[in-house]
Amino acid sequence: MKFQKILFCWFILFIVVSCSQKEEKVSLIKENNLEMQMIEAYNEGLKELNRGDIFFAAKKFNEVELLYPQSVWAPRSTLMAAYSYYSQLYYNDAIFELERFLDKYKNHPDTDYAYYLLGVCHYNQIIDEKKDLGEIIKAKEYFTLLRNEYPNTDFSEDAQFKLELIEEILASKELYLANYYLEREKWIPAMNRYQKIVNKYDTTIFVEEALYRLVELNYKLGLENESKKYAIMLGYNYQSSDWYERSYKILNKEYKRIKIKNDLNKQKSLLKRFKKLFQ
Repeated sequence: MKFQKILFCWFILFIVVSCSQKEEKVSLIKENNLEMQMIEAYNEGLKELNRGDIFFAAKKFNEVELLYPQSVWAPRSTLMAAYSYYSQLYYNDAIFELERFLDKYKNHPDTDYAYYLLGVCHYNQIIDEKKDLGEIIKAKEYFTLLRNEYPNTDFSEDAQFKLELIEEILASKELYLANYYLEREKWIPAMNRYQKIVNKYDTTIFVEEALYRLVELNYKLGLENESKKYAIMLGYNYQSSDWYERSYKILNKEYKRIKIKNDLNKQKSLLKRFKKLFQ
């Protein structure tokens, strides 16, 4: 009986030891020196980031900031926590850390990086241009700020490229809405949307269709002179376009197709010049 009690105690001890080995990671501070504690926490954060445990990595980076908020490592750690979340597509957590960084560490040398990563976090959440307008506007806001305030940084060039893509996205949204109204024979709202593309997104691929639709709608409404103006604009800028060929067929036979000389100097900024006709 005594032997059975001893065996039972050993069995309980074995279970306790086994369970303790399966516990989650615990953040421990071993060093007495504050600076050494901070360095150890930062290095542990890097190690866990490389392993892919981004939540524990972010926790260690935040720990650095708590240990020594006045050090140069504190803002770096905040950015590393943001990057940890970003690397595994936890964009909202990354945005929270980046906004906190910008609020707490104003005029920091890495502010340009924070704005860039903020822009990318919002940009990467654009799934459907018809629904994700908030993310589109936020991304545009941060990339525009980065381009204007930090033009000579490493991130400015990519920000400009993404701004051009955002313009395409916004133009496609306008075209979607314009075509929606067109299908339902709501001519005026449709024309307003097409006009907005011509005025605001004239460098996008959607401006050709917008100009054609304005030729079509104005002709349908009996505004032949307006229709011809848009056809001229389309011809000056996109003479080889299928949209121009289609617009040409809309107009009556007495309307002669204008021949355009291939003079690049004369054609420069013609779209903007012709837009003044409608202002």
